[in-house]
Amino acid sequence: MLSASRNHLTRCLRTAVAARQVSVRQFHPSASRLGGSITRHEVWRDDNEQDNLPKVKRRDGSIAAIEKKRGFVDYHRNPDPYRDPLDRVFDWGEIKTDEGHDEVERKVQAARCMDCGTPFCQTHTGCPVNNLIPEWNELVYKGQWREAIDRLHKTNNFPEFTGLVCPAPCEGGCVAGLVDKPVTIKNIEYAIVERAWEEGWIIPRIPQYRSGMSVAVVGSGPSGLAAADCLNQMGHKVTVYEREDRIGGLLMYGIPNMKLDKEKVLRRVDMLREEGIEFVTGTHVGKDLAIEDLRANVDALVLTLGSTVPRDLRVPNREANGIHFAMEFLTKNQKRLMMTREGRLESGWDKSFITAEGKDVIVVGGGDTGTDCIGTSMRHRCKSIVNFELMPRPPNERAPHNPWPQWPKIYGMDYGHAEVQAVFGRDPREYSVMTKEFVKDQQGNVKGLVTVNVEVSAKGITPIPGTEKEWPADLVILAMGFMNPESTIPSGLSLDVDQRHNIRADYGDYRTNVDGVFAAGDCRRGQSLVVWAINEGRGVAESVNKFLIEKSEVTEDEAYIGAM
Repeated sequence: MLSASRNHLTRCLRTAVAARQVSVRQFHPSASRLGGSITRHEVWRDDNEQDNLPKVKRRDGSIAAIEKKRGFVDYHRNPDPYRDPLDRVFDWGEIKTDEGHDEVERKVQAARCMDCGTPFCQTHTGCPVNNLIPEWNELVYKGQWREAIDRLHKTNNFPEFTGLVCPAPCEGGCVAGLVDKPVTIKNIEYAIVERAWEEGWIIPRIPQYRSGMSVAVVGSGPSGLAAADCLNQMGHKVTVYEREDRIGGLLMYGIPNMKLDKEKVLRRVDMLREEGIEFVTGTHVGKDLAIEDLRANVDALVLTLGSTVPRDLRVPNREANGIHFAMEFLTKNQKRLMMTREGRLESGWDKSFITAEGKDVIVVGGGDTGTDCIGTSMRHRCKSIVNFELMPRPPNERAPHNPWPQWPKIYGMDYGHAEVQAVFGRDPREYSVMTKEFVKDQQGNVKGLVTVNVEVSAKGITPIPGTEKEWPADLVILAMGFMNPESTIPSGLSLDVDQRHNIRADYGDYRTNVDGVFAAGDCRRGQSLVVWAINEGRGVAESVNKFLIEKSEVTEDEAYIGAM
């Protein structure tokens, strides 16, 4: 059966290759990113030794040296492309091209930045960490890359992560987007940090002094790592606890390798370790290590647990075999890849690995996680794949109730959708669809789903009678988001939680109802973006540092009084 399905996919791939001229670019306005050759502005250089600066062709057809004053008018947006979908589905390498833009094209793209009086890209409508975007765009335009990474690191601990996986709300708030397409902010950010790594500008920063205060951070996702980085630089002794076998949390196991190569995560973790942060893996705080014991042995406790309880689909036959949560599917796949990378034999793989090979796959739920499940299934050589979304298809342009500088809620094709389009010739998404029940065979395995079309209105979601349909499925992946953190640690510390069962702590303060215990990231705010996790990690570090300063002052006063 698997051989037949593999042959089926092979035929699809051959057909797609033969029809390569039917490019995915037809299906998305920014599809130059989704796969294809690199395009750049046309460049000329004069023979004149006194004027050998590169000159580029402008929109009006004229040829002149690169200028920033009218850059957003003179030059078109040209984002870094992804690798061709028909090439990248055969491996787990990153979807971005290795070459990227050269320095001339990067300067052209930086020249499109308008240096606005009010840069919405770095306000609350844009970048959550308030990146100094116009400043480092200007530095890239001037060729001052070393200064650019310094400005970038002032607000973002891990730009190599956000430069790859962030959906770029900064670009949604870009003022140039009012009349044209926004600046390629995300690409420039990633180009800055990768050049800094290549040039050796990112080196260990060993704190010059130590406060004598200790902090435990539980959870090593982007929020925990950002908090640990900042607290370590403030001079405190930081220990990060992670229940998995590797540091990184969502960055390591929740985001697949084709979006974020794990060597980049390990590179940054190794740097943090060299700077003095201690990492403890394979320790489930609350089970392997009593949470009260941990709290009693540190001066402050930071909880960055993530939002790990998935939203379930409680319909008939939910207990059927072959129905899995997205994070289970993605995590086991990434662990399998890590085993391969470390040279272990296939016979040593965990038998619980979930494969989509040769199967009719249905992914329930959209968003980044749903797309990652689609991309992973394609690399497993699935037989077919469909993606159900409850909401209706977004419009092609901004709706009146979704004005700039809000994030544009418009139709687009992400990398996973583009891969299905390239191989199977169609967008995998089915909109306005709700699952009524699962269908299972006599052995208890899922063999299909029954759905009904729905109408979404101000009154809610209404099923449309007579639209029921049964879909074949050997593997169903539930990617409907997450609800809250697991209750082990919050209940163990008697922490207050909100109505959604997230840990209660005010944004900007991050203190819980228990003295010396702080919460940040998804376990506090609910599931969100990596860049928001970094924002909260940086914020909680400031709050913890203030608490530790106050604590040390009280301790000093008590010691002085005791000596009298």
